[in-house]
Amino acid sequence: MDYVGLAEAAAEKMGLYRRDPGGWRGCRRTSEVSVSWRPSAEFAGNVYRGEGIVPASTRDVWECIKPVAGGPRTKWDQNVKDFEVVEAISDTISVCRTTTPAAFMRIISPREFVDVVLMKRYEDGTMLSAATNVEHPLCPPQPNFVRGFNYPCGCFCIPLPGEPDRTQLLSFFQTDLGGYLPQTVVDSFFPASIAGFYSNLTKAVKALKV
Repeated sequence: MDYVGLAEAAAEKMGLYRRDPGGWRGCRRTSEVSVSWRPSAEFAGNVYRGEGIVPASTRDVWECIKPVAGGPRTKWDQNVKDFEVVEAISDTISVCRTTTPAAFMRIISPREFVDVVLMKRYEDGTMLSAATNVEHPLCPPQPNFVRGFNYPCGCFCIPLPGEPDRTQLLSFFQTDLGGYLPQTVVDSFFPASIAGFYSNLTKAVKALKV
């Protein structure tokens, strides 16, 4: 499997989403994030867009969300129970397995995801984490988990000129949760989950400063 090619294609797709403002429909707004969606071109579901300002430096925000083994994400992100690097392809690309706890009043049972993940730094200081689903011989489906599939998704940590303690976080989620969930459950879960992601991240970066 061409992990490098798949990772770079996911990153390229994130750039396309970032530059394409058309067709997004708002579905949830909080003090921390505006969430919108449009039909996915990758699978029979939606791609969700979250945009908000996090009150912390780009370095601190990245420290909280970067996809590395032993990172803080499992501590603050309620949708990540465990994160492991299965194979390091390069310094910036790895195959990872993520497990999630039961969610939505346990209507959604625990999930597992296997993705190739790419980390990239741009000249203006923007950091990107991009991912997409893959298969790996060391990650057969596990009992007690439903295998879900992340289609190209990712987060941009974007510095704000003249505001070193504020960061724009632009995120894209498009996930097939697998199993046999009613569409109404899926449509309710993602906007609430993304709002929770931004809220919990904001708390996490504030805790870094203490």
